[in-house]
Amino acid sequence: MSFLWPEYLWALLALPLLPVAYLWLLRKGPRSVHRLSSLQVAKLAVGRPWRRHLPPTLLLLAVGMLLLALSRPTALVTLPWTQSTIILAIDVSLSMRVGDVAPSRMTAAQEAVKAFLAEVPRHVEVGIVTFAGTAQVAQRPTRDRPSLSRAIDAIQMQRGTAVGSAIVVSLAELFPDQGIDLEAMLFRPDRRARPLNDRNRLPPQVAQPVAPGSHEAAVVILLTDGRRTTGVDTLEAAWMAAERGVRVHTVGLGTPDGHLAEGEGMSYYLQLDEATLREVARMTAADYHQAATAEVLRGIYRDLGSTVQSRARETEMTALLSLVAASLIALGAGLSLWWFGRVG
Repeated sequence: MSFLWPEYLWALLALPLLPVAYLWLLRKGPRSVHRLSSLQVAKLAVGRPWRRHLPPTLLLLAVGMLLLALSRPTALVTLPWTQSTIILAIDVSLSMRVGDVAPSRMTAAQEAVKAFLAEVPRHVEVGIVTFAGTAQVAQRPTRDRPSLSRAIDAIQMQRGTAVGSAIVVSLAELFPDQGIDLEAMLFRPDRRARPLNDRNRLPPQVAQPVAPGSHEAAVVILLTDGRRTTGVDTLEAAWMAAERGVRVHTVGLGTPDGHLAEGEGMSYYLQLDEATLREVARMTAADYHQAATAEVLRGIYRDLGSTVQSRARETEMTALLSLVAASLIALGAGLSLWWFGRVG
């Protein structure tokens, strides 16, 4: 156990003074004469002396709890994720029209995502990033499942496949204070440098590298059917995720032996860059899945959903200690009123 305000622990030194004061009051208090209705009542009063001291003891324990709560103690507790975020990065390139996954790759992906959203715990926030020639946030992280479903239905397919850019936009959504700027990375020569800020904005926080996969409060699920044709280099983006501890689970939808197809006056790749997707997963301490059918894809999302439902996290115990203290005070007052007809 650790404490956010450890300086208040000094207040606990006053705790031993309370029982001393209680004993002093018992000795110095006025000796009153009570008229008892019968000898049996006197025997009961003498036979159970602990009843006299139990309510003050409960009050003493409650004061100790409150003094400890002042220091804001924290402990490592396994709890459901109440502030967890999943970013779904979905490929919306034209190659997603292909029907090798019936009825099409895009339709299969949309159905699988909706099934996944129905199974993810309600307290987990989910965001959607779509990418083709560039990447954008289709829906910011939210617990509103209908809004997420509407964002999935509103997908418009475009040309190009910017896999790396999708990862960068996902990271920018997860770490809004770090100043991650996709345009700066694409168009500035020193694109790894921090983006320029407006004068009225605070400077971005510099990310301190952590172990890959150590940031358990967020995860990115990347679904794509092709290979990068534009945007930020995929492995560079994966390195950015790895140094922030964010796992990027990759889902390959399609076949590694695809070909270049022509359609509507445009050409697009059908080949799945499986090697790069495996490397992205490896770099970020995540998993790679190859989905050839809609049913397999739905199973992958179900499995991923089960890995992000709980975690051990440092939790402040102040509210719990205050609740216990209040319960002890109520119990002591109730017993005193029941046994002696008064509180005190």
